[in-house]
Amino acid sequence: MSLRISLLMLALSLAPLVAARVSAQPSMTPDTVRQTIDKLIAKHGQQHAERIRRGVEQVAQRWWAEDGDAAAFTAFCEASFIAAAAALDTAFERMERVFEQVDGHLHEVRRELTTPLDLDTGDISSVDQLLATIDLSAHVNDDLFRTKVAFLALLNFPVHTLQERLEKGAGWDREAWARSRMMDRFVLRVPASVQQPATEAFTAADQYIANYNIRMDRLVTPDGKRLFPENLRLITHWGLRDELGSHYADTTPAGLAKQRMILKVMERIVRQEIPAAVIDNADVLWDPVNNKVQGGPAEREPDTRYAKLLDVFHAVRKVDPFSPTDPTYIDRKFNLERQIPENEVEALLVSALESQEVKDLARLIEKRLGRKLEPFDIWYAGFKSRGSYSETELDRIVQERYPTVEAFQAKLPQVLQGLGFTPEKSRWLSERIVIDPARGAGHALGAVRREDKAHLRTRVPRGGMDYKGYNIAIHELGHNVEQVFSLNGIDRWSLSSVPNNAFTEAMAFVFQNRDLELLGLQKPSAETRQTQALSTLWNTYEIGGVALVDMRVWRWMYEHPEATPAELREATLSIARDVWNRWYAPVFGVKDSDILAIYSHMIVYGLYLPDYPIGHIIAFQIADKLEDGDFGAEFERVTRQGRLTPDAWMRGAVGGPISTKALLKAAREALK
Repeated sequence: MSLRISLLMLALSLAPLVAARVSAQPSMTPDTVRQTIDKLIAKHGQQHAERIRRGVEQVAQRWWAEDGDAAAFTAFCEASFIAAAAALDTAFERMERVFEQVDGHLHEVRRELTTPLDLDTGDISSVDQLLATIDLSAHVNDDLFRTKVAFLALLNFPVHTLQERLEKGAGWDREAWARSRMMDRFVLRVPASVQQPATEAFTAADQYIANYNIRMDRLVTPDGKRLFPENLRLITHWGLRDELGSHYADTTPAGLAKQRMILKVMERIVRQEIPAAVIDNADVLWDPVNNKVQGGPAEREPDTRYAKLLDVFHAVRKVDPFSPTDPTYIDRKFNLERQIPENEVEALLVSALESQEVKDLARLIEKRLGRKLEPFDIWYAGFKSRGSYSETELDRIVQERYPTVEAFQAKLPQVLQGLGFTPEKSRWLSERIVIDPARGAGHALGAVRREDKAHLRTRVPRGGMDYKGYNIAIHELGHNVEQVFSLNGIDRWSLSSVPNNAFTEAMAFVFQNRDLELLGLQKPSAETRQTQALSTLWNTYEIGGVALVDMRVWRWMYEHPEATPAELREATLSIARDVWNRWYAPVFGVKDSDILAIYSHMIVYGLYLPDYPIGHIIAFQIADKLEDGDFGAEFERVTRQGRLTPDAWMRGAVGGPISTKALLKAAREALK
């Protein structure tokens, strides 16, 4: 029996054993907790009273009946409390060192398990699909509680709330921050049997989207004309969106016709009106305007898109009983993971959506286009420098430079030097980044152990990397460079990474915005900075509404937990239209568009989308700082701050909080 099959059988065999003893209710009575606290204070002295009180209560909140009776609880606390400062330091350092190795190796195992699904390595077998559902980390986390390692940590180190970090974090040193971050892993006690279905649901949704391609060369107009070149195959939504944006360089009626056809394809997808037979199928022709199929059945795709989202919702909802302080997935995403309260995120987004600068910018875009805005103009690319180049020109330039994955890997040091890193630092970074051929749109997968390497995944078709793949690759490279600095360049492993995904997106946007500069097609200037301000504001406007749709769909699911896929579909379309009508219809002059629901992230990643507009806002604030100094040195400095709170990280990076003020001010000046 192979190792992979053995691991699969082990994971599946453990699940029912764990499921049999799942309980989210603490088993210690208030009297037991109070008596235990009194015993420890009597033993170690009043000077440790506050630590003892907090530690015993933290253990009690997560102690289940299976962990032992009241006597066992008290005995464990008496034996495990560490009073001496030197011994406490030793315990922390040992746990940090072990957790880096355990988490790192589990991450590498997971990467191997999902390699056939993530990379373009050939057909995906049934064995590959089964192996990808294994999540050994869930069992390890369960073991940390079963063996009482977690309880020892909870007894001796505080679990801080977001509010505590916001109020007290400014006075902490790096050691205090590292200890606080180490304890994040013990906030929730989630059994493997609950975590495993969530992993499976996310994996299934990811595969659904990764294989959702549209054969553009098989699209026809109502009168039978094909608008797109042979063999053009695009993933939804990324490929469709980027293809649409590329045609702003084409000022002929043909370019506008292509954009309108892509919009119709997107609408058919979000409404689940798309015929199932046309998805990634070169053997049929499809007229998306009239929704007619030639050469195959015309039955629409079932509500699979929304069924996958519901599967994710039901899986993560099972964690709710095990999260007393943040009892919904929404709470956990904003308070525990993003560390910005939901209402603050919404207020930040609305400050951009409702700005006068957006309205003025829309009028400028309309003037440039010479026509009224249409819904797909949320992806207007005329402020991006690539708007002056055709997609064909850009593809040719990129293909000549990067014909293979290996070519991009070999030239990585030159790319990094072009961004402003020293030759020595460019080599150091390149040695820690591996380029892989992506099956999907592309992504960055950082390392967890410092001995491992970060992985950059992007599509490289036959004939060489095209511009879309290159643009994604430069974005993902921003992620990877941040990942290397915030892991390999960090002082404490527990502080590795950045405050949340918005920050790594910000660093990726900083790279991506310089993609043409790296091809020698653009030079930095005051004009390009003004243009960048307008581009960033329009991007923030577009994705801000998408993020609000994502947030409201999740609220709706919690309010309607028994909803069917069809009901979720109708609710999502209604929410998308409501958001459109409030913040877009007054600007576009078009009502009831549901295009904001097209983003695949909503199906795959669960409330990830708010990180993009926040990332744009942060990226603009950081870009000013980077452009005014030594880009490479400043990029390294800010990313090596590690996983502080978003507010503390931003103050360290740019001297102020996250705000749209700088972006709106720059846009206002550019509009003049």
